[in-house]
Amino acid sequence: MNKWLNKYLKIWPFHRQKTWLLLAIALLAIVLGYIPLRLAITQVQVSQPQAIFVLGGHYRRMTFAAEFWQSHRDLEIWLSGVTPQPSLQRVFAKANIPDRVIHYEQCATDTVTNFTCNVDRFARDRMWRVYLITSDYHMRRSRAIATFIFGSRGIIATPIVVSHQSPKPRESIWKVLRDCVRSILWLFTGRSGASLNPDL
Repeated sequence: MNKWLNKYLKIWPFHRQKTWLLLAIALLAIVLGYIPLRLAITQVQVSQPQAIFVLGGHYRRMTFAAEFWQSHRDLEIWLSGVTPQPSLQRVFAKANIPDRVIHYEQCATDTVTNFTCNVDRFARDRMWRVYLITSDYHMRRSRAIATFIFGSRGIIATPIVVSHQSPKPRESIWKVLRDCVRSILWLFTGRSGASLNPDL
């Protein structure tokens, strides 16, 4: 009996680690499997985008949003990671966009926080579909993040690409994967790891 007990106690830490790993994998599978279900429900229930969501980081995205709004006048514009600078306000005034339509969100510091800073507000206001406006080189990473963070609340992001006169190469797959990991981290902990982002 003692022999068997001693042997079991030696291998117990391994079994415990294996159990926790399996539980973590199962939980991850449940959470990630839940996202497509939420998005499918939204797809059925909401037919058209309800807002224009613009990621900060390039002035051309703002001017494009002003042009885009001309054919979507019933929608409000949400600018993420953008401060209300006079030059930008002049762009919207020239496009005859009322101030009440434009919302500035200054919490975001990078692409992941563009989404984490807005997701709860959008869900609270029942904005289940939004147009996602960002640069062509930036869209792949933005959509991947949107799938996890917006998708966790059932929010669909419809991509609208902004082209530039001086095109940039598309962002690397490693950058996309890094921010996918950060998005999953946020789902479980409420923290995006923004302080660890080397781009800041």
